[in-house]
Amino acid sequence: MKPIYLDYNATTPIAPEVVEAMKPFLEDNFGNPSSKHWYGIQVKKAVEFARKQIADLIDANLDEIIFTSGGTESNNFAIKGIAFAHKNRGNHIITSSVEHPAVSNVCKFLASQGFDITYLPVNKFGQINPEDVEKVITSKTILISIMHANNEVGTIQPISRISKIAKKNNIFFHSDAAQSVGKIPVNVNEMGIDLLSIAGHKLYAPKGIGALYIRRGTKLQKLIHGANHEQNLRAGTENVFGIVGLGKACEIAKRDLDKNFKYMKKMRDRLHHKLKNSNLNFRLNGHPEKSLPNTLNLSFFKIDASDALFKMPDIAASAGAACHSNKVETSAVLKAMKISPEYSMGTIRFSVGKFTTENEIDDAAEIITKIIGKFQLN
Repeated sequence: MKPIYLDYNATTPIAPEVVEAMKPFLEDNFGNPSSKHWYGIQVKKAVEFARKQIADLIDANLDEIIFTSGGTESNNFAIKGIAFAHKNRGNHIITSSVEHPAVSNVCKFLASQGFDITYLPVNKFGQINPEDVEKVITSKTILISIMHANNEVGTIQPISRISKIAKKNNIFFHSDAAQSVGKIPVNVNEMGIDLLSIAGHKLYAPKGIGALYIRRGTKLQKLIHGANHEQNLRAGTENVFGIVGLGKACEIAKRDLDKNFKYMKKMRDRLHHKLKNSNLNFRLNGHPEKSLPNTLNLSFFKIDASDALFKMPDIAASAGAACHSNKVETSAVLKAMKISPEYSMGTIRFSVGKFTTENEIDDAAEIITKIIGKFQLN
């Protein structure tokens, strides 16, 4: 039997409806969307329909959606695009101390190019204080980039409050929404966002496809040069079957958002409740209420999370942030939240999804209790 999959924040399986939508574009519909003949036109229609499906999910206009290779490229395009297009206005960028490396490492690169980066602190729940944003704004601030929801602990940031500060000061606002799109409501107009990053493989679409929302009137410096694909913003023949898959996944996400939210929260809370009723010594990381419905980040006292997971081959979960580290070390997120080493080294992220079952949760709770219990007895 396969291990119980509790790592949906790392990646999701491709939904069956998404697979069915993609099949024709792996078989018969092979045309180039830039071609003007029948084969190209059929595929171009599919690309534009997918663009509409994505726009509908986040309340955007069709011409505000640009397809990318994934969340990392979307973040790079948004942050570097603003930085280089508007460096005549200033060189100051504000971000947080809990961003994904696809944002924090972009900022490190820009620092090497002469940009001034401010990393905002977070409270014990991993949340930013909007007042801190306002305090560090200068006349040279051109961009604020704050993730919508944290990939490790699930904490949701006060995006709407931050966006009002950005707008008042005529500053572009970007949000990495890779973990939030499809799990919680994301409305770019209500949230006041200028740029928003989407990753397909976080919402049951394939890997290697993503999107960037760019509010009308927002000027970006191109990263990829070539022909005038994607409104002359991102050169390269479109990844049609991936685009179709992402579009279908967004359509499903919109249709089932409330149902999936309730179900994932039920599964996450079921696991948390069962572990709380055990004799294990652990702490919950992240905001107890303003958090993703599927994410349960727990720090088990005085254990090595990597060793514990090695002893639990029947459970697929993550020690720390799974997508960029194979070893257990105190993550930047946990450091920023000031989690003590005695707990942080034993941090495991369990993230459920719409395919998680109650039986899997019950079995997982039993395995976790047994294995972690042995570690804490020693």
